Amino acid sequence: MDNKSVTMEKIVNLCKSRGIIFPGSEIYGGMGNTWDYGPVGVEIKNNIKRAWWKRFVQESDNSFGVDAAILMNSRVWDASGHTASFTDPKMDCKECKSRHRADNLIEAHSKGEVNPDTMSKEEMEAYINEHKVKCPNCGKFNWTPIRQFNLMFETSRGVVEDSKDTIYLRPETAQGEFVNFLNVQRTARAKIPFGIAQIGKAFRNEITPGNFIFRTIEFEQMEHQWFCKEGTDVEYYNLFKKKAWDFLIDLGFNAEHLRYKDHDKLAHYAKCACDIQYLFPIGWSELNGIHNRTNYDLSRHQEYSGKNMQYVDPITNEKYVPYDIEYSIGADRLMLAVLSEAYEEQTLDNGETRVVMHFHPCLSAYKVAVLPLQKNLSEKAREVYKKLTPYFMCTYDEAGSIGKRYRRQDEIGTPMCVTIDFDTLENDTVTVRDRDTMEQIRLPISELVAHVTEKIKF
Repeated sequence: MDNKSVTMEKIVNLCKSRGIIFPGSEIYGGMGNTWDYGPVGVEIKNNIKRAWWKRFVQESDNSFGVDAAILMNSRVWDASGHTASFTDPKMDCKECKSRHRADNLIEAHSKGEVNPDTMSKEEMEAYINEHKVKCPNCGKFNWTPIRQFNLMFETSRGVVEDSKDTIYLRPETAQGEFVNFLNVQRTARAKIPFGIAQIGKAFRNEITPGNFIFRTIEFEQMEHQWFCKEGTDVEYYNLFKKKAWDFLIDLGFNAEHLRYKDHDKLAHYAKCACDIQYLFPIGWSELNGIHNRTNYDLSRHQEYSGKNMQYVDPITNEKYVPYDIEYSIGADRLMLAVLSEAYEEQTLDNGETRVVMHFHPCLSAYKVAVLPLQKNLSEKAREVYKKLTPYFMCTYDEAGSIGKRYRRQDEIGTPMCVTIDFDTLENDTVTVRDRDTMEQIRLPISELVAHVTEKIKF
């Protein structure tokens, strides 16, 4: 599908009007870049997470899940390097007092042609001054020097504030997988290679979050760490690049809206790294990352904890600290990509315009909408609804004309509408309307569950 007609404004308006995503704390005037998922949105997001878990844990030969604590011993972040160096380069506009990331300013100004990740603080300042990069808020060129801001949310444990009690809201979920490497390997009797996966909340004190749910201070990550022996790491790195790509394609993404982007500047621990970028309404940007982290993380935790993180090969008795291939994707950012990819405005034969969300059926909030043609058919319609709800999330709607009800379901991406009419009372058959084609078929009620099950497979 061509996504040229999609704008962030259209996505935001649809989300708010159809119960997908609301501004956080809205009745109190909101809180900068926090978002609440509504009745429709929470179902879509949960379905995204289920699809990811199915693909990377359930269908994986040797992967195991964890749900690590958000609050961790502060030594974890010393070992990971976050305490010392987890910062962003920020600049303030002296005119309108807004704050911006220097790297984002450069990337936007150059339309992605310049990679600020390869630049020092001095080089970023020089670029901004040379090109007179203006403030995106007020259009003026008057910046403070770049300053580094720590991105971790700091709090304290206990009733008395003390430096010894300082802890952090985790800025990433990966460390929960690393610190549980020994526990998982022992209890699951896992043999290298094997994976540890997690879906969980992370928090970053972003000074300049934005673009709806693209970048937020509270978000969910879906991560898979694949532990392997050095020498096999390149093979598995390439494998996860393909698996990450195939997952998106299988969800219905147009390959023309995706591209690989190898990192020009690698983190100190990385052997190689790559993003899969998506053509968001705001332009090309990172959707997920695949990283060869070597044995850096387990080695650091071995050093800081004093625990032996070596794997012992049960056949050869060889001891080594495994390499790690990381695949990470944000659930909220994937949600935005799914919304952008699914959105379409269609002009119908009668001249009307319909907005339809072409979600993969497995991601749709409701698999079926049950619609009585008239209100005096409600009793039979409720009966059909109750037959379906043990198997799928369904919705029921009897308000307004049948055409308006179809449009409402199209806008939230419901793949099938089941209409109960007077023939239903005679022969126990219903009309099933397809969201994408708008074609209708007649089916016995007894065949509905099997029909829907087949349509929503992933």
